Amino acid sequence: MTIEFEKTRVLITVMTYPHPSPKYDELVCTAGISESGEWVRLYPIDYRYRPPEQKFRKYQWIDVELGPRGHKNDARKESREPRLDSIKLVGERISTEDGWRERREIIDQMPHHTLNELQNLYDQERASLGIVRPTRIFDLEITETSRDWKPKYQKIYQQMRLFGEPPKPLRKIPFEFRYVFECEDSAKAHRALITDWELGVLYLKEEKRLRSSKAAAESVKKKFFDEICGDSKDTRFFMGTTLPYNTWLVIGTFWPPKQDETTPTLF
Repeated sequence: MTIEFEKTRVLITVMTYPHPSPKYDELVCTAGISESGEWVRLYPIDYRYRPPEQKFRKYQWIDVELGPRGHKNDARKESREPRLDSIKLVGERISTEDGWRERREIIDQMPHHTLNELQNLYDQERASLGIVRPTRIFDLEITETSRDWKPKYQKIYQQMRLFGEPPKPLRKIPFEFRYVFECEDSAKAHRALITDWELGVLYLKEEKRLRSSKAAAESVKKKFFDEICGDSKDTRFFMGTTLPYNTWLVIGTFWPPKQDETTPTLF
């Protein structure tokens, strides 16, 4: 059966920290919003191995040819298989000027849900991407983990050295970070792992600067809790499920300044 690909314009809003993949060497969970206002997950994408002219950034439009779905075992509603060689950047990254106005014009028109509502949508129609505006954010929990990839992932990079392109160094982040928050219909606080690429990059930068893993982790918390979730921010979470268990994760954040109460909103 021949797969039909359709050219689609997508605003990239989510890129998670890279993860080794036995089949694709390395994967970055990438998602965005189509021109028609639909969520799209681009799977698989080996972002760091794309040529420079295909290195899109978050909040940048791209044109890409998409198949009807991603991996055969991925039944999630939004997953699409990208034809990687078709990726073309469209214009510059949308800025945060004027109180994130251009970004808000797009994000504010997307449906917003509670985490419980998203879970119900997954159960009903395998919807696996969405936006949550938490009513309260209590904490960013930090849990120390192994500094090394599991042996099965280390083996991937050993094989790449032998048979393919030299592998690009990929540090494992030795901590897990979880937002603790509630929505308007929460019976108890939710705890959701955050996998945003920017968090990983910030950790590595701060570890190098501070020469301390624990100090770097606290620096991440200062950014992703104190600043992104500060009282002056209208914080939302981009949330998505992960295979094979379809646990909901925070895969990105949207944190424009709060608008004056007299400022009209778009939803």
